[in-house]
Amino acid sequence: MRPADVFYSVAAGPRWRRVLLTPVGLLVFGGLLLLVVWGSLSTDRALGLPQLFPGVPGMAVGLPLVAAGVALWGSCIALFWSARGTPVPFNPPRELVVTGPYALMRNPMLAGVFACLFGLGFLLHSLSMVFLWTPIFVALNAVELKLVEEPELERRFGESFKEYRRRVPMFIPYAARSGKNRT
Repeated sequence: MRPADVFYSVAAGPRWRRVLLTPVGLLVFGGLLLLVVWGSLSTDRALGLPQLFPGVPGMAVGLPLVAAGVALWGSCIALFWSARGTPVPFNPPRELVVTGPYALMRNPMLAGVFACLFGLGFLLHSLSMVFLWTPIFVALNAVELKLVEEPELERRFGESFKEYRRRVPMFIPYAARSGKNRT
C-alpha cells in the first residue's frame, strides 16, 4: 500500500481513527521541527561554524520572519478549524480549503513553518539551520507533498483539486495567473 493510500484511508475513514491519529501526526511533525533545531545547533558546534549575523542584525532578520511565519501558520490553522478539520493530514477538513492564503499558494501553512525555521536560524545565529537543515526540511516536505499529500487530495477531491493545483502555485505566490501548473 502506497503512503498516499494510507493517508487517504485515514482521512476518508471513520472519525474515531482520525481523532486517534491526530496527536500522533502532531508529535511526528513537532519531533521533526525539534530535530531541525537540535541538528542545526549540534552541526554548528561540531563543525565550529561561525555565528550567522550575531547580535542585532540576526534579530532584525529573524524576528520579522518568525512573526510572518507564525501569522501565516496561525491563519491557516484557523481556516482549517473553521472548516472542521486540523492541520494534521490524518484529520483534514472535509472540504477543500481555497480561501485566504490558500488562494495564493497551495501550502501556506508549510510556508509559514519554513519562514519560522529560517527566522529561528537567524535568531539563533545558526549557519547550518539557514543554509543546510531548513533547506533540507523544505525539500523533503516538497517531495512528501508531491508523492503523498497531493495524490491523496486528488483522490479525495477529484477534479476540483486538479483545477486548484493547475491555477495555484505550491509555495510562492505570483501576481499573474495563467492556466499553467506552477509548482
